[in-house]
Amino acid sequence: MQFKTITGQRVLINRLTEIIDKGRVSHAQMFLGDMGYGTLALALAYAQYLSCENRQHYDNPSEHDGLRADSCGHCPNCQKYQQLVHPDLHLYFPTTTNSHIKKEPDCSKFINQFQNFLLDTNAYAYLNDWYLTSGAESKQGLYHEADIQELNRNFTLTTYEHGYKIYIFWYPELMSVKIANELLKSLEEPYDNTLMLFAAEDDSRILETIKSRLQIIRVGKILDANLSEEAEGNAIKQKLLEQGESDKALLGQMFVSWMRLLFKLNMESLSSWVDQATAMTREQQKHFLRYSMDQIDRSLRHTATAGAMQADLATGDERFDQMFPAMVTVNNASAINDAINDAIQAISLNCYSKVVLMNLSFKLSILIKNRNKKQ
Repeated sequence: MQFKTITGQRVLINRLTEIIDKGRVSHAQMFLGDMGYGTLALALAYAQYLSCENRQHYDNPSEHDGLRADSCGHCPNCQKYQQLVHPDLHLYFPTTTNSHIKKEPDCSKFINQFQNFLLDTNAYAYLNDWYLTSGAESKQGLYHEADIQELNRNFTLTTYEHGYKIYIFWYPELMSVKIANELLKSLEEPYDNTLMLFAAEDDSRILETIKSRLQIIRVGKILDANLSEEAEGNAIKQKLLEQGESDKALLGQMFVSWMRLLFKLNMESLSSWVDQATAMTREQQKHFLRYSMDQIDRSLRHTATAGAMQADLATGDERFDQMFPAMVTVNNASAINDAINDAIQAISLNCYSKVVLMNLSFKLSILIKNRNKKQ
């Protein structure tokens, strides 16, 4: 991955390339920040730049998207890094069992799938996106003993390309204390030409003895890429917002189906709808729930003004758009929004989405049916 493919973060990127050019590369570093800010993408681009045989330096950064330097993208090392198949690049990440790997999961059994996942997402992805891709369903991934054993074997091998051996750990927060302690010796007594890069979101969940031995590179919100205000400096959210606009018809269909099911409360049909919703990534689920809150707010404006303000739901179902606003009143609107917001928070905290959405459906069904009673 080249730095030019990263969304924004030009000030940080220029600082990183300058550090490498001056030969001040620390053997263990942690890129710390939301994955939507480019945390993993930066670590991968950093590794490629370090290994590039023909680094490009620019006299006028303004002519090169604000970059002072970048990897060339053409040398043998760059070509291998861009496909994530360089023999001196080692990727470690949380894994768990799925329908194909029913026991003893580890990174080696998922590496091809993980490489394709990163290439497909350009390394802008969350842990739950990986779980969905790998078929983990609701199970929590972890680092495993086999990962550390393979890591220790790799440490003893010489580099293939006479440069750095680079180890990237994605979401190291999911290392157990036992695994982290086994990694500690390698941090305290690093091997020659070995670089360990950690891409993390929450350093409070990382063992203090590990964290104290890492040079921390804080990755903040993206401020220099003209993202929408709603994206909040997050490239993943920006992509979802853009997809949301193009998928507005699908969101409308989902909302109409959901609301109609809340009246009938047919468990089989509702369960099928929840299965459809939980097939989406967590960010997509949250985006749908925010869309639902917007529809509730639009409906309230209509009913609270006795129809003076149009709801403009625009779900694609004209009859629904005319009838539904009456289901939202001053008696239930606040409680509905609170319930949806609580569900968004629960999904953000990695709660089991199927249970969250089913419970939310029951709550909304009661609130809508009792719309004329004060809550």
